[in-house]
Amino acid sequence: MGPLISCDDLLVTPSPQPPTEPTETVGHIGHPHAGPGPSARPSDGHSDRHSDSRCDPHSGGNPGGGSGGHPSDRSHDRGHGHGHSHGHGPAAPVSKHLRKVIAAVLIPFAAAVFVGMVVLWPGGAPGHERTGVGFDRQTQQGVVTSLEQVDCKTVNAAQVPTTAAPSTPEGRRAQAEQTGECKKATVEVSTGPDKGRTFVEVVQPGAPRQLEDGQEVVVAYAPDAPRDLQYSVIDVNRKLPMALLAGIFAAAVVLVGRMRGLFALVALVVSFGVLTLFILPAILQGSNPLVVAVVGASAIMLIALYMCHGLTARTSVAVLGTLVSLLLIGLLGSGFIDWAFLSGNTDDNTGLIHGLYPDIDMSGLLLAGVIIGSLGVLDDVTVTQTSAVWELHHADPSMGPRALYRAAIRIGRDHIASVVNTLVLAYAGAALPLLLLFSIANSSMGSVANSELVAEEIVRTLVGSIGLVASVPVTTALAALVVSADRPGSPAGAPATGPVRGRGRRRKR
Repeated sequence: MGPLISCDDLLVTPSPQPPTEPTETVGHIGHPHAGPGPSARPSDGHSDRHSDSRCDPHSGGNPGGGSGGHPSDRSHDRGHGHGHSHGHGPAAPVSKHLRKVIAAVLIPFAAAVFVGMVVLWPGGAPGHERTGVGFDRQTQQGVVTSLEQVDCKTVNAAQVPTTAAPSTPEGRRAQAEQTGECKKATVEVSTGPDKGRTFVEVVQPGAPRQLEDGQEVVVAYAPDAPRDLQYSVIDVNRKLPMALLAGIFAAAVVLVGRMRGLFALVALVVSFGVLTLFILPAILQGSNPLVVAVVGASAIMLIALYMCHGLTARTSVAVLGTLVSLLLIGLLGSGFIDWAFLSGNTDDNTGLIHGLYPDIDMSGLLLAGVIIGSLGVLDDVTVTQTSAVWELHHADPSMGPRALYRAAIRIGRDHIASVVNTLVLAYAGAALPLLLLFSIANSSMGSVANSELVAEEIVRTLVGSIGLVASVPVTTALAALVVSADRPGSPAGAPATGPVRGRGRRRKR
């Protein structure tokens, strides 16, 4: 005979015996009782204290007996509580009334977003006469059919500029090319009305882009130029490696995330569809970039969050937290962009956009970029915080809103530190060539930060970071209030605190 075990020990000692009924059962299918009986008592946090029948004075000391002395009653109670609480992940502990309140807020918001998209729908980008500058050129595909080494002098590709002294890098490079060998490439146009036409492209030894025989390239077409100079190579064709990398990414997401990963990929495609079919053409049509960005970002947020995380109260709270943070980012961005006199027209690309479409508000376009750029990280923060609150409540349903908030905000502080650092480094990495130029010029940090190019990135980074930081307490507070407003016996049901498979029982605290 083993050592005697008291009833007090049973209250805190996990039971090694697994439930005898299937724990993944949903509803009453397969249960021995068709309706609720004396043994089907709710797991309200007090059932653990009397869960062992050996300490129940009404069980007659029967180790497997319940209130009626039947071993199946106790296993039915375990299977019933565990099946509803863990069969498909934690159930959203939100009452029917709270779900109606959330729907009353989100349904009008979703309807307003839909109406806004209908009103602002552009119907395609407006046409314009091509300038032949930068990206605004007619392009076709081509392939290098032959490549030969020639003396640079024979093709007039190496002449010292009259303004470049031999002591300058430009002069030294030109002098070196005079005695070097150039590549003479014959390129065949493979698409467009001039398919099959060939032209010659000379590649100098110091050119950053070198060509190879059989390489696929992108060629630009200038109809107003002389016939021999109408086509020129402007880039290489990278479609195959980019498509392969995208395929590896999609396969990794689906392999690890399974159906959730597949829905995330679908949401990503839909997000790009909203960006390319609605946001960009609407801005080009002359609509207010801020309004277009808010409507488009809201549509992306609703589609992505609900498609990836399901139509649940938990996702709805994350949507509300994201919406509040986006509004804060919009207000801060608008105020500081105006106060700092940021025009948004700082490089060749924005200058070309302003030249082609002078009616576009470039500062509004800058603000729209801040909002859209912050949306992706906001989704991650709000969903993580909402899930943390839900899991904490599921682990201890007795926690009130203040206790939930304090516990979840500790998780949020770690998240804030990592996300802000990620955002700052992402913007710094994108602007690294610009920062190198300032470093070469030996400019002070004050003068660098004061330049409009860097000031735009600073405002973009800090406004987005403020929104991210604010989203943590806002979303955590909303989730704590919503999840703790439910009570046992509500239509949604409270999560069971009875035995969890493989972990035994625990005492209510």
